[in-house]
Amino acid sequence: MAKDSIKLIANNKKAYHDYFIEETYEAGISLHGTEVKSLRMGKCSIKESFVRIEKGEVFIYGMHVSPYEKGNIFNRDPLRVKKLLLHKGEINKLVGKIAEKGFTLVPLKVYFKGSLVKVEIGLAKGKKLYDKRADIAKKDMRREAEKEFKVRNL
Repeated sequence: MAKDSIKLIANNKKAYHDYFIEETYEAGISLHGTEVKSLRMGKCSIKESFVRIEKGEVFIYGMHVSPYEKGNIFNRDPLRVKKLLLHKGEINKLVGKIAEKGFTLVPLKVYFKGSLVKVEIGLAKGKKLYDKRADIAKKDMRREAEKEFKVRNL
């Protein structure tokens, strides 16, 4: 397996629906052995999770990593708070951005990069209801155009 090969574990499609993603950051994640084994089996969910910065450290809340079946006593709480690993400069930049009105941090995807587990977090601004409607309308128009193009080429 190549060093830079990426294997997606979990994706947060809802984040793209609910937020405008301004910037993305790749962060490492502090895990225990059985959690990594569970992630290798693809048992992870970040649908309800969020990211918070406390005392200069970044944490992810609500990320569900299912207990490893063969892990017995070594299993951790599936919803425990996990520390994300970012450079101090990146953290300071994020603290400054979050201080601005309307910005938040959301996890976008969890994946293996080589043998390391990475989390892509996005600096996001919340969408209003009319923004979501506009996105849905745009998607429908694109889908209709593709269908029209397909019919014409047959």
